[in-house]
Order: sequence, then structure tokens, then C-alpha cells
Amino acid sequence: MASDFSRTLALLRREKRISQRTAAGDLQVSQALLSHYENGLREPGLGFVVRAADYYGVSCDYLLGRSMSREGSAAAPVSAEDGETENAAAIPRRLIADSADILLDAAAKSGSAQLLEEVTAYLSVAEYKLFRYLYAADSTNPPEAFRTGEERFDALCDARMKLTELRIRCAAAGGGALGLQEEAAELPELSLASLPNTYPGKAESLLQVLQNVSDSIEEFDKTTKSRK
Repeated sequence: MASDFSRTLALLRREKRISQRTAAGDLQVSQALLSHYENGLREPGLGFVVRAADYYGVSCDYLLGRSMSREGSAAAPVSAEDGETENAAAIPRRLIADSADILLDAAAKSGSAQLLEEVTAYLSVAEYKLFRYLYAADSTNPPEAFRTGEERFDALCDARMKLTELRIRCAAAGGGALGLQEEAAELPELSLASLPNTYPGKAESLLQVLQNVSDSIEEFDKTTKSRK
């Protein structure tokens, strides 16, 4: 908790553009103690966490690193058209569909045709690769249905995706390299604070995906570090 809390606490103060002294006074602690909290040298009590959450207008879950949504945990399952609660199988679909829609929309709104093309290509290759894995799980499916053989398609997909990742970053910055033409690109506001306003109804899905992946790679990072 300490690392997530200290990082988020310092980030929120910088976003608010106030000094550590001002924040400390408003939060009823000394500047030295706030500095310790922001640098992960001490852990706060529950009272301070609640005060800080109220002060910065976020949830305690967000402040403690339990959610990337500033309103708190992932949104509750939405109601289906028939009035029934969304079932467990539908929730992952909604998370991925909403997240992909935000990414494609952001690329489209950037004004860069190249960026939208590269984002679309990246998602398409990921879907192709996943389909091939599921397709190959059934031994009755003939591998000859695809031009690229079973023994090398995933490595080729990885190579294609790595190149596309570089091209996405280049296109988002205006192009001019990696075979891309210079082209103005102006992405919409994508800060975690603004996402719910920019994409109401869908931002919670993307924030939950970000949280899930953040948790999984952090856990993996801990595992690899423990083996050294």
C-alpha cells in the first residue's frame, strides 16, 4: 500500500498545483510528516487517508491504489435491456469492448489518419493471434486454413506488433519516421481524472482494465525480482 499511496498522494498535490506546505496545513499535519507520507517513509492512519481523499476529491480506493477510477472501485454491473443484472460472462466483454472503443475514438479524434490506422492494425493483430490459439486448440481444425504456419505465426505476430507499437508512438507525436509522414496529431484529454467526463459510461471499463493489468504486471515484477 505504501508505494501506491505515496505516489498517488504526491501526484494529486502536483495536479492541484499547491505547495507541500499548503497541503500540509489544509490536511492538518506538519510539512515534515506530509513529506514522509509522499516519499513512502511512513504510513498514514485511517483518519488522514479519509481527509486526504476528501481534500483531493477522490475515493479512498483510488488513494490507496486499489482502483484507477477516482470514484472508487469498478462500476457495478450495468442492467441489461431486459432489466436483469449483467451476468459475469458479459462483464469482461464490456470491459474490453468499451476500452477498445475509447482507444479507437481517441485515435480518430487526433486528426491523424496514420494513428488510427496503426491502432486498428495493432488491435487486429492481437485478435488474429488470439483466434489462432483458440482455433488450434481443436485438433480437427485444419491448420492449412491459414497461409502462415502454426509453428511461426505467433512470433511473426509479435514482431508485427512491436513494429506497430513504435509506429503508434511515432504517429501520436506527429510522424516523420518509421515510414510515416509528418501529420498533425492532437489527442483528446486522456488524463485519468478527465476520462469519466470525456467518455461517460465507458471510462470505468478502461480504468478497470488498466487496474487489472497494473496489478498483474506488478505481481509478475515482484515474482521476477524475488528470483534474483
